[in-house]
Amino acid sequence: MSDHQLLESIARLVPPGSRVLDLGCGDGALLAHLQATRQCSGYGVEIDDAKVHACLRRGVNVLQLNLEDGLNMFGDDAFDVVLQIDTLQHLRNAETMLRETARVGRIGIVAFPNFAHWPNRLAVLQGRMPVTKRLPYQWYDTPNIRVGTFADFEVLARSCGLSIDDSFGVQEGQEVRWLPNLLASTAVFKFSS
Repeated sequence: MSDHQLLESIARLVPPGSRVLDLGCGDGALLAHLQATRQCSGYGVEIDDAKVHACLRRGVNVLQLNLEDGLNMFGDDAFDVVLQIDTLQHLRNAETMLRETARVGRIGIVAFPNFAHWPNRLAVLQGRMPVTKRLPYQWYDTPNIRVGTFADFEVLARSCGLSIDDSFGVQEGQEVRWLPNLLASTAVFKFSS
């Protein structure tokens, strides 16, 4: 799956003209795409110096913050959409950040590697941690501090009192709505409080 195909799947979930907060925005590619194609505005949040500079070069407004410190600087419903794309698995306070995403945005969208994808299951059955395009790191050098599955997120969202408005997997650029926990390498959820 290319990054561009995942970007397109996520962009379709964002209403045109939305005010967006992109948590862990990386180089700002998604927010720049949303600005150019969906007339969105907003901010990215990133901690890495090089990625902050990349955002600025793209013309993306970016705040350099550590997400582990929370989102207290933002009021309730300050944004139409809050994105956490490949961010949740890097956070120690994932549940708190999910609740904060719902507080700060009217809509939350998360995407993360689905550990229950069948090749990952097969690797674990063979006694090894998976190394795939979507999970490209060895177990000892991964930036992911946790792994999650499509089914696990559904349980977490409901325990946080969130309503899942849309969900699907993405595999090789295609949206997967039938058995996404098994057949998709990426889990995507749109939710509200």
